[in-house]
Amino acid sequence: MSTHKSDESTFQALYRTRVGDPETDDEVRGYWLFVVGVVLGVAGVLLFLASEPRGGVRQLSIVAVGVGLILLVIGPVIRLPLRPRATTLVYVGATIAAIGVVYFVAVFPGGWSIRNGNAAVIGIYGLGLLVAGSGGVLVPLLAEPDSTTELGALRRELAALDDVLEDAAADEADLAAEVAELRRTLAASDDAVATLGGAVSALSGDLADAETEKDELVERLWAHRTSQARFELYEDASGEHRWRLRHRNGQIVATSGEGYTQRHNAQNGIASVRQNALGATVLRIESESDLAEAGEPFDPPVETERRTTFELYEDRGGEFRWRLRHDNGEIVGDGGEGYSRRRDARDAIERVQAHAGPAEYLRLDPTGFEIYRDAAAEWRWRLVHRNGNVLADGGEGYSRRRNARRAVDRLREGLDDMTFETYEDAADEHRWRLKSPNGQIVADSGEGYSRRASVDDAVERVRSYAPEADVLDIGRAAFEVYEDEGGEFRWRLRHRNGQIVATGSEGYTEKSKAEDAVDRFKLNAPGSEIEEPDADGETDDESP
Repeated sequence: MSTHKSDESTFQALYRTRVGDPETDDEVRGYWLFVVGVVLGVAGVLLFLASEPRGGVRQLSIVAVGVGLILLVIGPVIRLPLRPRATTLVYVGATIAAIGVVYFVAVFPGGWSIRNGNAAVIGIYGLGLLVAGSGGVLVPLLAEPDSTTELGALRRELAALDDVLEDAAADEADLAAEVAELRRTLAASDDAVATLGGAVSALSGDLADAETEKDELVERLWAHRTSQARFELYEDASGEHRWRLRHRNGQIVATSGEGYTQRHNAQNGIASVRQNALGATVLRIESESDLAEAGEPFDPPVETERRTTFELYEDRGGEFRWRLRHDNGEIVGDGGEGYSRRRDARDAIERVQAHAGPAEYLRLDPTGFEIYRDAAAEWRWRLVHRNGNVLADGGEGYSRRRNARRAVDRLREGLDDMTFETYEDAADEHRWRLKSPNGQIVADSGEGYSRRASVDDAVERVRSYAPEADVLDIGRAAFEVYEDEGGEFRWRLRHRNGQIVATGSEGYTEKSKAEDAVDRFKLNAPGSEIEEPDADGETDDESP
């Protein structure tokens, strides 16, 4: 690459100012030779038109045209990044052509025919142009690549890498700006949020984008806040759905202020308020007549000493498993699967400790929408029945969580304007899909049915349950409370990638008892110690 020099020539300075920074001296030299060739050629043509056939002006015009043509050929050629032997051949051809011009001066006018010229002059001149052209055209095409070509390729590759590095630097600067903005926001928050500044600072270097940073912060806020209030969702005397937020002392902290014709709209109102009332639980009350008096107090959950322990053991099949055991001997929960390595089982326990506390759980009554992130890091939704079956899914992923949530809201609000289609797939199974008024597929069955009547029943279930189904945005993980095939209520902790990371050890006849079991697990699991086999690999018990 060229550099600025204090002693560069006038032509080099003019080229740099008017054309650009040259990479080689030949680039400048070739340009000015081309310019001189153009000037000589034009001047020669004008002189030729104004001269007598055998006069001195005619001779000068032919010499100008001949020299100008030589410069027009070699000027552009030597500007190219050619091998040395190709450039040498160009100069040799130019020299031969120049000899032809000198020979013309010697024979003109006596040895020069106005009609046919002079064969020797024309032959020498033409040979020179042919040799110069061969150096610029044939040598690069026929010769094997050498280090000069490889060097050019390396330069181009280096330039491409420079562009990549510039883009990476710009991305890094954007990320640094986002992290700095988050830190400024944390500094302006109240004392409860400010205590999280150190943890957020430690995590900021690993955050992929601002949305992920927000998710991490929300999870930590949930883990560090203890609710002193609860939401109550009810139907008033006029049949409208309302909510109110009541403090432990019985005082009404907030109300919806208006009624909603649909229950999920009231739930959306609660969701927006919960951003400013983290930790408050939701109590479902059937009617306004069942509401407690405004001054009646209630006791919030109380933090108690941990009385559970994670047990990591090797079963009779040689696999490592874990379970959470209460001091009274009751098994509170387990992993549900075995691991070939002890380290993997311990990692599973640590994931449960990290996710159980801040995880919400979906109350399926009898269905609910889950918004989750799949293994490809795309956000999706599905409609889940309380027995654990998936009734419907969106069929496509979204790059942002809010887009998946908007898809659910559009489905619930506009279901009456959409059309269900049932069809047979290539495997002769019956399926359904839901189309919007513009023909777009917004949901499908996700599975096939062996009978037409079964797919019709599935359509009716979706049509009946979807408008009033609750919606849960799954952060890192979420608890699911569902009814099994035996009619008992159970719980499981599902990661947002779909993996089941913990399950309840027993079933319950009432759903409220399963929810209470979830609350006990959320309370005890994060701080429970891990008990592993001793050095000899012995445990007190080899099976749950």
